[in-house]
Parts: sequence; C-alpha cells; structure tokens
Amino acid sequence: MLKRAFDFMVSLGCIFVMIPIFLLVSILVLITSGRPVFFKQVRVGRNNKDFIIWKFRTMSVLESAQKGSFDLGNTMRVTPIGKILRKTKLDELPQLFNVLNGQMSLVGPRPEIRKWVNFYPVRWEKALSVAPGITDRASIEFRNEEELLAHAEEPEAFYRDVILPKKLDYYEAYAEHHSFWRDISIILKTIVVVIKK
Repeated sequence: MLKRAFDFMVSLGCIFVMIPIFLLVSILVLITSGRPVFFKQVRVGRNNKDFIIWKFRTMSVLESAQKGSFDLGNTMRVTPIGKILRKTKLDELPQLFNVLNGQMSLVGPRPEIRKWVNFYPVRWEKALSVAPGITDRASIEFRNEEELLAHAEEPEAFYRDVILPKKLDYYEAYAEHHSFWRDISIILKTIVVVIKK
C-alpha cells in the first residue's frame, strides 16, 4: 500500500509540474516528425496481463511496432528529436500516466513485449509478480543497451541469450527483495545516470 500510495502521489505531482515539458516535447515531435506524437505498444504487466505502454514517439512510424514487432539494435528509424528524447529519457515521461492508473510503478522490472516473455515463462512468472516499472537496476546497468545491440552480429540472439537472462536476474531479485527505501535508491541512481549521460 505504501508503494502504491508513493507511486500515485509522485506520478501525479510530476505530471502536474511537468505539464510545460509535456507540451514542449509534444510540439517538437509534431513539428519535426508529424503525427502521432505518442507511441503506444502492448507490453506484459503484473500477473502476465497485457497493457498499453505510452511513450513520446522517437522513431518513424511502423504499424507493426505497436504490436511488438521491431528490429533490435536498428537505430535507422530514430528521428533527430528522438535521439535527444532517448538520451535524456524524456520519451519515457508519458509512462507516468501508466503509473498513475496502476498499470506500472515508478520502480520495477521493465515491461517486455509478449515475444520475449514467452522465451523464459517460468522466470517471468516471478518477475511479473510485481508491477513493472519505469526504471530498475537493469535499466541502469544496461543504459547502453542500444549500442550493445547495434554492434552485435545477431542482435536478437544476443538480446535473447545474453542481455535478457541478466535482466531477469535483476527482475527476480527485485521481486523477492523490493522495499520502499530500495526504490528510492534506484530512483536517485537513475537520476544521476540520466544527468551524467
């Protein structure tokens, strides 16, 4: 209950304070790359239930991407404004609404598309016993994930066999040992990483 109350109050407060940023980013995306301003995609949430995650759009439009089809490590479709949004993590801001309505938490395992959940269903069952989050230890550890995938000979195999199992180590550990103060620590570390980047 404390975690949910914290998520609700912080997400509501951040949305209110960041209204000017939301408007500015929306206008910049609209002017530089047209509609739609937001990117939505089906992800797997708590208790293995699908939900729609929201982001500011950073890539050229590809209808199949909304259903989870996209090329790992392929940055060819990233727009100029998208590069800035990704680097600063501003593209993730709309997920505050996912947190506000209870689909996500500020801290928790990053939600994946169904394709990747199906590869390790037993491990994901434990990871998905808690709400997915905007950030977590894996997000900090793999902050250069796109770069790693871009240099991999077979990005999908590298993600499936190397990166995802390591992420699941963090996800399972979080599901088993999460706490309010650990969440605060992860949020602060995330802020530091974004500022330094």
